[in-house]
Amino acid sequence: MSSKYQPVIGLEVHAVLETRSKMFCSCPVVDSTIGEPNIAVCPVCSGMPGMLPVINEAAVEYAVRVALALNCKINLTSIFARKSYFYPDLPKGFQISQYEQPLAQNGWLDIETADGEQRVAIRRVHIEEDTGKLTHVEKGGQRYSLVDLNRSGVPLLEIVTEPELHSVEAVRNCAYALRSILRYVGVNSGNLEKGLMRIEPNISIRPIGSSEFGTRAEIKNLNSFRSLERATTYELARQEQLVESGGRVVQQTMGWDDARGTTLAQRSKEVAEDYRYFPEPDLPPLVLEKAWVEKIRKSLPELPHARRERFVATFGLKPYDADVIVAEREVADFYETAVAAAKVADAKLIANWLTGALFGLMNEAGTEIGELRFGAKQLTALCDQIAGGKVNPAGAREVLGVLFAEGGSPASIIKARGLQQISNTGQLRSWVSEVIAANPQQVAGYLAGNAPLLNFLFGQVMQKAGGKANPAAVRSELQAQLDASAK
Repeated sequence: MSSKYQPVIGLEVHAVLETRSKMFCSCPVVDSTIGEPNIAVCPVCSGMPGMLPVINEAAVEYAVRVALALNCKINLTSIFARKSYFYPDLPKGFQISQYEQPLAQNGWLDIETADGEQRVAIRRVHIEEDTGKLTHVEKGGQRYSLVDLNRSGVPLLEIVTEPELHSVEAVRNCAYALRSILRYVGVNSGNLEKGLMRIEPNISIRPIGSSEFGTRAEIKNLNSFRSLERATTYELARQEQLVESGGRVVQQTMGWDDARGTTLAQRSKEVAEDYRYFPEPDLPPLVLEKAWVEKIRKSLPELPHARRERFVATFGLKPYDADVIVAEREVADFYETAVAAAKVADAKLIANWLTGALFGLMNEAGTEIGELRFGAKQLTALCDQIAGGKVNPAGAREVLGVLFAEGGSPASIIKARGLQQISNTGQLRSWVSEVIAANPQQVAGYLAGNAPLLNFLFGQVMQKAGGKANPAAVRSELQAQLDASAK
């Protein structure tokens, strides 16, 4: 955006609470992306007349875990409400949600931005049920929609932030931090592609220096961080162009066309009155015992922000590296196990190999940390070999590649492949002498001031050593012999 306008953005995040059964009935929660349609449906979640909902205690516990992790005030009494709207995938004609008295309110979440750490206020956290799924078909000249109710009634958590995000980077970081919280407390896998977490930014702009809110547009059901960034960037530019050309932004709900890279108007934006909220007559107020809430609070794991601060203080990591490691609980656990097992390697070396070479292999293969063929202690053993001078970085990358593909023991792989680092002073001196003798022109150029030729000569020595020589020892010996030649 130009410097004339400030983005003002709040997030609504819907996260499936991955319980075994649905929110108000005993139907199992199934993966709607791979299962047969309409195999987990009963009279309650299909909206048959006269059927009575029953609250899923596990879903309430999951919701409380998230709310506590977001520093919210838990309302010991909350009310379920009917939110009325009519779509083919909503068989009752209304959604059971919470409105005036939600489960939790007034929390906060710390995120990183380009300007430093920002505290984002959480307006509310409430429980509701998910809708079914529509599949639109065009076949044989006919267009029709198919309804799958497997997802109907699945427990859903809605997290609403205040409109305090002022950049695309802050929007992404806030969404990613919320995903991290959901995963840490064990209620949601964070799989956006399967719709288990859906992000909906409410976007407006205002002139720099103004405290008035502009008219907002909401982008529905974004299912990747890439789409979130692209859609937010596009919508901000669209609104600025509209205002600059003399138009006005209309409050509406937008869809995102990922192929075209544009937002599309779907319907005018509803307000609370449009939904005709009223208390759900078939459900009593949800009353929680304070002791139960405190028991849940005590069961929470160390959360990402606290873990990040501890890693910086205890292991001497840079904040960025600590952020990368603690973003996923499984990765942070893997790292702590690796550090605890170290004999020679320090925490920084292990962090570098984890977030560098290993993450590179994992990203290329699309592998999660829990799917590795080796454990944290094998990464430590490799780092110990590096720190102890048993293998150089090039050889260590080869060892890591074998570990990733086949598993095994770093020491055994080094021995079997002959990757032991050579640090023998006499052998290194001989190789350096041979390279200097074979490249008089390059030596003369370096001595005349062409510094990059040092790297060429270094590469020649490493090539002669088959890549097994100790790089630091080679550089030291090479520099010493070149300095001697200059005298």
